[in-house]
Amino acid sequence: MKKTLVKLLFSGIVLFSVSSASAQIYVDVRPVAPIIVRTPQPSPAHVWIDEEWEPNGSAYRYGGGRWETPPHYGYTYRQGYWKRHDRGHEEWVHGGWRK
Repeated sequence: MKKTLVKLLFSGIVLFSVSSASAQIYVDVRPVAPIIVRTPQPSPAHVWIDEEWEPNGSAYRYGGGRWETPPHYGYTYRQGYWKRHDRGHEEWVHGGWRK
């Protein structure tokens, strides 16, 4: 009975730790951004979102090159960037709106 309880507890801990881990994509070489022609600004309120990468399986796909309006008055857009980790791996940190 005690062994069964210990095994059950251990299985629960392992399952919880695996399910709570966030999915990270690390790359050794940054993907190359396509050349995007910036269209005219639709209005003075629009902000250009330049380089932005979206997870796509075990890689990234380009998702930038567009005009957006802030979600609320006074918000600015913080551009995303590549964060370097030990052993040369890099991870994309998403940009976002902030006040």
